[in-house]
Amino acid sequence: MMNKSENKRTSYDLADILRDNKQAFSNRYNLFEQQEKAYNDICACRTSELKGHVAYCSSCNYQRQAYNSCRNKHCPKCQFTKQAKWVDKLQSKLIDCKHFHLVLTIPHQLNQLVYLNQRKLYDLLFQSAWQAVSKAADNPRFLGAQTGAVAVLHTWTQTLSQHPHIHMIIPSGGLSEDQMEWIPCINNFFAPKKVISSLFRGILCHYINQAIENNQLNMPENFHWQAVKYTLYKTRWNVNIEKPMSGISRIVEYLGKYTNRVAISNTRITSVGNGKVAFRYKDRKRLISKIMQLDSLEFIRRFMLHILPDNFYKIRYYGIMASANSKTKKQQVDALLESCVLIPEYDGLSAIEVYTLITGKDVSRCPKCGKGRMLCRALPGPET
Repeated sequence: MMNKSENKRTSYDLADILRDNKQAFSNRYNLFEQQEKAYNDICACRTSELKGHVAYCSSCNYQRQAYNSCRNKHCPKCQFTKQAKWVDKLQSKLIDCKHFHLVLTIPHQLNQLVYLNQRKLYDLLFQSAWQAVSKAADNPRFLGAQTGAVAVLHTWTQTLSQHPHIHMIIPSGGLSEDQMEWIPCINNFFAPKKVISSLFRGILCHYINQAIENNQLNMPENFHWQAVKYTLYKTRWNVNIEKPMSGISRIVEYLGKYTNRVAISNTRITSVGNGKVAFRYKDRKRLISKIMQLDSLEFIRRFMLHILPDNFYKIRYYGIMASANSKTKKQQVDALLESCVLIPEYDGLSAIEVYTLITGKDVSRCPKCGKGRMLCRALPGPET
């Protein structure tokens, strides 16, 4: 592989790293089916393998060739318009009030079990996080009302280590039991962190225990559930509640950072060569940016830890913000708060139309003459 520093390139591509090390990686590691699919999709993204098209001007002789995107949710090159459309749609689902950002993290003792049972345990992680929040909100000692949440699953740290956790955006209040009153939070949050942590731990451990008793999980070697459970109950699980945010636009901007993200973006990769990959990460304790260098195969192994199962929804809505309640409880809350419901701007638009609105660049107009429109014809696929 050519050393990119010698070629004076200033940016690097995850796809190049995967392609250059594909054979060596497959010789050393076995992948789950969804990991293998993601690996191949990212390698093929915007190459002749996925075919493509020629865009030509309707007015002059200008033309350009482009290959199709893989559209895999783990590809760093295929998330821009997806994220923009989701953030735009989110505005209509939020409550017009302050919101809290809650992060619930599971202890590292569960990492192996989670990795071998991703679909089942990520589902249980979502359920447990929401039930912990919902039970605390329903408790008359705290809020005593029905609340809601937008929940997003992340599985990584800045250094690509395995670190499953749930981000939740929660309104600072709830709907009364008779649905006739909006009850706002009096304190900073409607329940203490230790209460949420204790509920989250108990609910998730109960679900895991139930799944093990019903032989629904693949068990890691030398994993003894009773011993692990004893350790888990001696530990206070990490729950972080950040200061409330005001204004729907501020909340949407903030939450947009956490959605449709992949474990690492191409912009964080700083150098590739000599069997090494270096990338930028944030040191949360010191609040500074650092560079980490890994062997290429270790870098890929860490990235592949964060490939989610096919057709798995990593963004979910709960309570009064759930789709099932959009025409009932959500409408009632909007009426009680006398708030206007925002209409999604990008709903029904194509990716090109969304890109044009965001960037102000009309990619359908000829960049050479500035008058003609760019028309497309398909390229033939690669010969087999």
